[in-house]
Amino acid sequence: MSSSPSATRGWIVALAGLGINLVLGSLYAWSVLAKALVVQWKWTKADAGLPFAICTASFAVMMIFAGRMQDKMGPRRVAQLGGLIFGLGLAASGFATTPLTMALTFGVLGGIGIGLGYSATTPPAMKWFPPARKGLITGLVVAGVGSAAIYISPLTQWLLGATSIQNTFLTLGAGAFVLILLFSLLLNNPPVGYQPAGTGPGGPARKAALPGRDRDWPEMLRTPQFYLLWLIYVLSAAAGLMLIANAALIAKEQAAWEAGFVGVMILSAFNTIGRIAAGFVSDRFGRTRTMILAFALQAVNMAFFIRYDTQALIIFGTAFTGLCYGTIFTLMPAATADFYGVRNLGVNYGFVFTGFGVAGVLGSRYGGMIRDLFGSFALAYRICAVMLVVAAVLAFCTRAPKAAAPTSS
Repeated sequence: MSSSPSATRGWIVALAGLGINLVLGSLYAWSVLAKALVVQWKWTKADAGLPFAICTASFAVMMIFAGRMQDKMGPRRVAQLGGLIFGLGLAASGFATTPLTMALTFGVLGGIGIGLGYSATTPPAMKWFPPARKGLITGLVVAGVGSAAIYISPLTQWLLGATSIQNTFLTLGAGAFVLILLFSLLLNNPPVGYQPAGTGPGGPARKAALPGRDRDWPEMLRTPQFYLLWLIYVLSAAAGLMLIANAALIAKEQAAWEAGFVGVMILSAFNTIGRIAAGFVSDRFGRTRTMILAFALQAVNMAFFIRYDTQALIIFGTAFTGLCYGTIFTLMPAATADFYGVRNLGVNYGFVFTGFGVAGVLGSRYGGMIRDLFGSFALAYRICAVMLVVAAVLAFCTRAPKAAAPTSS
């Protein structure tokens, strides 16, 4: 097999994954929808955060099963099923009128659909490229989720102004289903025995393929590194998710900025930059070193966020949050592949990704609850800063597991 067509095919798969994630990133427009639910339907801020929290939890739990399905069935069919369920969850939210029913439609159905679709994007793309590009390719594919709010936030704001909350959900659901179905047709794994261009004896791929480096999920769960990665995910993601779930409300309350959805767009744009930059930097300087830098900078940002009381400072703070937060979604799957190999990456990263689900519940819920109780997000910011410092310390202590000796079954 010639390397040129295969390399081209790899880029097609990576860009298709990027496209699917651009649609699945509708999740990050939730703060715009949450503001409408608070203002128009008089929901509490905590109630408006419930569907988002349930969605992130469902998304994370589904990643375990979706990863297994992707490893066994291939990415195309899993992505198509995800597009169907995600679109259905959004559309059904148009008929939900209470926090509980929307937690079932947007939260449970939407989260299941996102988990299925997201699990089918990164693993096939990574398999087409040599290990030396692992971080960069991962960053490119997951950048779709980060950059989605650049278009989905103003689109959602326009739909809410032009029509009702119900019709906004219906429109978003129909569009999501059609687009994911089309992009999924371009997904596939490389053929058995395929070796990416640039892979050869003594090269970086050889190190990644040493005996014992490809581990299945029971083996992974027996290593302490899994639990360190999982806890790092929880602590680091919760801070970003707290801000994402409340960005429009924070802009309104701290800077009297009614066009807070613009802040969501800015956060999304820098979220995308962070994902791609983290892949480039971590390929050269290491995953954990990049984590330490990102978490430390984010901790400082959170410690000062309560002082951001002008539009300019809110823009700076949300941009910086997006930049650091975006690194997580490149570094975590790349680190999982580094530690445990790519053969079982779908299900292995699914287990690691459950940390994001816990972070989603914590981040989206406690921010609104603290605001409702104390009248300010100040305590929430301080809690975020402490969690990020702990995450940086844990990252400093994390090293790749030693290659396991072959065992007889």
